[in-house]
Amino acid sequence: MNPGTTRGTTGTTRRTVLAGAAALGATAALPLTLAAGSAHAEDPVDDPASLRVRWHTLLTGGPGLDPADPRIAAAVARVGKAATTAAKGLDPSRTDGLFPDLTSTTLSNHVTTSFKRLAAAATAWAVPGTGQYGDTALRDLLLAGVDWMLTHRYGPGHTRFDNDWDWEIGAALALNDTAVLLYDVLGEERLGRINDAVRSYTPDPNLWRADRQIATGANRVWISTVVAVNAVLRGSGDDLVRVRDALSDVEGSGANSVLAFNDAGAAAEGTGEGFYSDGSFLQHYKHPYNGGYGKELLNNLSRLLNLLAGTAWTVTDPDLDNVRLWVDEGFDPLLARGDVMASVCGREIARPSKQGHVSAQTVIEAVVRLIPGFPGETADRFTALVKQWIAEDTYRDFLGVTDLASLAATQQILASPVPARGPLVVHKQHPRMDKAAHHRPSFALGISAYSSRIYNYESIQNENLHAWHLSDGMVLLYTDDLGHYSEDYWPTVDPARLPGTTVIAGRPGDAAGQRTTSTADWAGGAALPGTTLGAYGMELRAFGSSLHGLKSWFCLDDVIACVGSGITADAGPAETVVENRKLRDPGAALLVNGTAAPADTGWSARLDGVRWLHLAGTGGYVFPDPVTLNGLREERTATWREINLKYGTDTSVTRPYLTLWQDHGTAPQNAGYFWLQAPAASADRTRQWASAPPVEQIAASTAVHAVRRRADGLLAANFWAAGTAQELTADGPASVLLRPEGRTVTVALSDPTQLRSSVVLDLALRGLSVVSADPGVSAVPAGGGLRITADTTGRHGATLNLTLNRS
Repeated sequence: MNPGTTRGTTGTTRRTVLAGAAALGATAALPLTLAAGSAHAEDPVDDPASLRVRWHTLLTGGPGLDPADPRIAAAVARVGKAATTAAKGLDPSRTDGLFPDLTSTTLSNHVTTSFKRLAAAATAWAVPGTGQYGDTALRDLLLAGVDWMLTHRYGPGHTRFDNDWDWEIGAALALNDTAVLLYDVLGEERLGRINDAVRSYTPDPNLWRADRQIATGANRVWISTVVAVNAVLRGSGDDLVRVRDALSDVEGSGANSVLAFNDAGAAAEGTGEGFYSDGSFLQHYKHPYNGGYGKELLNNLSRLLNLLAGTAWTVTDPDLDNVRLWVDEGFDPLLARGDVMASVCGREIARPSKQGHVSAQTVIEAVVRLIPGFPGETADRFTALVKQWIAEDTYRDFLGVTDLASLAATQQILASPVPARGPLVVHKQHPRMDKAAHHRPSFALGISAYSSRIYNYESIQNENLHAWHLSDGMVLLYTDDLGHYSEDYWPTVDPARLPGTTVIAGRPGDAAGQRTTSTADWAGGAALPGTTLGAYGMELRAFGSSLHGLKSWFCLDDVIACVGSGITADAGPAETVVENRKLRDPGAALLVNGTAAPADTGWSARLDGVRWLHLAGTGGYVFPDPVTLNGLREERTATWREINLKYGTDTSVTRPYLTLWQDHGTAPQNAGYFWLQAPAASADRTRQWASAPPVEQIAASTAVHAVRRRADGLLAANFWAAGTAQELTADGPASVLLRPEGRTVTVALSDPTQLRSSVVLDLALRGLSVVSADPGVSAVPAGGGLRITADTTGRHGATLNLTLNRS
């Protein structure tokens, strides 16, 4: 098996996880003497001060930090600098707003941001070594600021407006933190007002929104965190019981349990929001969101577990063990050297504050907090992951940006003898959210699709306004240019020509409020376990136009074979985008059949008879059948506000791009494409592959796409309908990989429509016998070959495997 592909579980059981959760309390805070609250009677926490210390430590790093440590000293300085910025303009004498730029009474994020600034300043006041530590003037200013917000904006006497999230989660979290930090100087009356304000919006960890809907997914954990910290401030053991039980949905049907996988009954009864066993995470019903709401769920759950561990409210649900798979299957494959793949970040890609590997920082901090609660092999594996994630991200120094508590814990982890995991080398598919990730030593690649099961994009709250094509076959390539998708990529890239997509040329109107599933069911693929070999595809039925097409990506180690067929529309022109790259070097050389194209900004050309291309710093592209392409170099200027009216700024940013696309013409009928993408390949390697392509196309119809690798005869096929690809015949939709190795033949297959009860394959090879097969897979001789039948009922697009032997 390739390095990094093992997802071991040896050494960790549910029993050891629960023991670790209890043990976490010994490392997270002082010894506690606590009593659980009754579900029916008020039962105060015996020692609320100890729990406040625990949360205070999460916010400040605690009293044991070494000020002589340069890393700690730098982090303390960052806290002070952030407080200076946050407190700028703070003026409780104002009548229109506590801050001059946060005066709206229609935009609820002004309320949350005001409280966040107070919390940032209060953190510096509470951290020894900052210029603000213990400052009486700042203390009085903060207290007056809290009073102003409670009087003018937030509490039982104020009607909520705009987004429920701000009232019940965002503002409440920040106000709770501020209260913990300032607890000793708040006074009883002010503390009572704070608690009344928070509870007026967020009284129950199971419910949220003005209409008291059942809270699910990340929202449930956020709300549970609000209720838990406020319970500590009030000394209410009763509410801590409710928080613990809410994580498992004890009071409900179990359909909204945060910890349980949604694979089976939970998804049918509830919203389907949360984690699936393949690592997928959905929020807002059908949006892939590991890098958005998923990371926030992991982050806040890790903080909650830290708060409650070792107490009478320790989470003891056996499903807590699932968190291991969240990390292994839901985050690790979606991180590319410190960047979270944008295809699972939802509308967060349109926020300037989420650039620069910020989302990965949240994941790492969460896993750091989880390690003490998962002893044994899992703790070692998580330690190896954290070490690898930090070491391989040379773009953003995690230790130079993380909070004090995480910094102190991470330094201990880095000092441990457990070695870093090493680069991830794996092909991973997430059939429950129509995404795939392909990791090789020199690059990673993400493929974004959608179907009748999954939304194409999220654009709400006036965010992500140009997201039209994020799931129309978008291919994101991650190379050693680690800042490629940072540094203003999303406002400046041409959103109508995202790499890999097939589109109708032109720019639709802003996408505010739009989202849709496809009318097509086919999206997914198959993968050979323990390898970086996978077949992936989608039936594209474009939103807002008549465009229809079939798209495949056969990921064969360092080569991705891209196949398209049946591209049809009643308008146009239709285009397939070969590449759209933000250039690290504006003059990066583009070779066309070995000849350098002009490197001047503004260059555009029709490129006839293209057999191969090479873009310096990106890789190569081989066209076994010569094609005509269009090329364009340009400086693109935009503002973040163009894609995000809520958080974007009006400051113009300009970035250089090179775009290459194939024009299928106006109103195309059954157009297609075929090329081999060789990420990170040299120009010489690309030239060699153009002379002798390592992969040949053997079918590209509306029934089947298939390719064969010349080196070993591997066959990869996506069947859109019943059809034949040389020795392989399928009775209907299927994705199949067939790999010969000596006398062994390995078969991987799936039903990407997720609707079929079975897939039947006929393999026209003689002398085959079964060595091993996954449950539900069988094979019998038929017609001189072998008939393979796979029960795909309830498999939800997962790959099934069969190993054969040739006599």
